[in-house]
Amino acid sequence: MPAALLRWGMQTTAAAQASTTASVVIVDYGLGNLRSARRGLERAGATVEVSAEPAALQEADGIVLPGVGAFSEGMENAGPFRAPLAAAADAGRPILGICLGMQMLLDGSEEAVHVGEGDVDGLGFIPGMNRRFDLDAPIPHMGWNQLSVPRPHPLLAGVEGAYAYFVHSYYAAPEAPEAVLATSTYGAAFPAVVGAVDRPIYGTQFHPEKSGATGLQILRNFVALCAEA
Repeated sequence: MPAALLRWGMQTTAAAQASTTASVVIVDYGLGNLRSARRGLERAGATVEVSAEPAALQEADGIVLPGVGAFSEGMENAGPFRAPLAAAADAGRPILGICLGMQMLLDGSEEAVHVGEGDVDGLGFIPGMNRRFDLDAPIPHMGWNQLSVPRPHPLLAGVEGAYAYFVHSYYAAPEAPEAVLATSTYGAAFPAVVGAVDRPIYGTQFHPEKSGATGLQILRNFVALCAEA
């Protein structure tokens, strides 16, 4: 499978990864792909705790919000974590949302309206909404797609042109163009990686823990960001 390395910042990133580690808490709110996420982060060099206790977020260097399922159920289950996640975000600690976890970082989703559940508030860390694919193509979108990285970013060092594994019917549509860190294409271009413009809060629409070397590189980059925060 083709992949291209970004040249910028790779020596610095590699040095940081070799010399530091970080403690990462994976939020267990009942919908995450916990086992594979933990394995991926441990391979990336993190000390990992999976916790259903909101208080566990207070001491972590970084936080991962995984997720598989419906937006409304995710937000309901994650209710006890809202305040601790907001406190971590305000403190500048890195947060990584994966798939549904990424969508939860935004203000809301068309999914709740689409299934008749009305408006459901997301975490609001990245202004914008999640939109349903409106394409003459099979939904959900499933499979390997190439990443395009429009500008250098430390989370994505080493993955320009690489492939990641997607399973989704909705995609993030941030309000700020600079919040789109990488795109992919399924009928049309869509954001594949997003990030807050003022804080180290990131989200991947794909599953890094299921994306081979591409995903492992992104998790390594995230762990390095956690260690530096």
